Amino acid sequence: MDVLRRNNVTVTGVADGPVVVLAHGFGCDQNMWRLVVPALAERYRVVLFDYVGSGGSDPSSWSEERYSTLEGYAQDVVEVCRELDLDRVVFVGHSVSAMVGVLAARAVPERIRALVMVAPSPRYIDDEGYRGGFTAGDIDELLDSLESNYLGWSSAVAPMIMGTPERPELEQELTDSFCATDPDMARVFARTTFLSDNRADLGDVEVPTLVLESARDLIAPREVGAFVHSAIPSSRLVTLDATGHCPHLSAPRATAAAVLDFLEDLWPVG
Repeated sequence: MDVLRRNNVTVTGVADGPVVVLAHGFGCDQNMWRLVVPALAERYRVVLFDYVGSGGSDPSSWSEERYSTLEGYAQDVVEVCRELDLDRVVFVGHSVSAMVGVLAARAVPERIRALVMVAPSPRYIDDEGYRGGFTAGDIDELLDSLESNYLGWSSAVAPMIMGTPERPELEQELTDSFCATDPDMARVFARTTFLSDNRADLGDVEVPTLVLESARDLIAPREVGAFVHSAIPSSRLVTLDATGHCPHLSAPRATAAAVLDFLEDLWPVG
């Protein structure tokens, strides 16, 4: 198995610099990071990839059994890190990938030494004493709609996720990304994402962690960011002046600046 081809791995930036791995969220691919990569690549070795079933990955490597759990996506991360022999990695995960990073760091603590969580959510469904942003009925309706009419669902939900009506080109980009994903693979990833509950895993995180949230996000409201921050003793919470669930697209300069500040604390210049 050629892991680099399977996951469409791209490496850029400083060849011998500290390593930053960027991981996309549901319905997306590595191209979603393009607006923050140039700033990171000036000092760091930046590794991008697509989960199997997304973007330019090899669809023949996909299996419903593996990718019905977040551990399957974490295994992609682990195998990419091993294939490139990466260590002292800062793993930057958007949305559901923030929790994938938690699982990957637990699997290979010798390789992943810090986490950046961009708009994370350990559980999307409300629970007693916890606000995830959705009721169980909301999620059931969302998944039923996705399964019955994936293209229509994408056109309706992507603008809500992006949350930038004043910038329709970004909403269209996310819609196009969703629509480019195989519906059967997207169905499995969606169920894995929206039915996950990784709250208990947060207490296992011992590495330095940056929690980045948008000031206004319908998918991961600020109560979620506060919960993640409180559950990880080694974390720092930064609220970006951004709208929507994809600040690396809607507010790339602010997102890159926050990540760079965090990286500078880990690896000071000079």
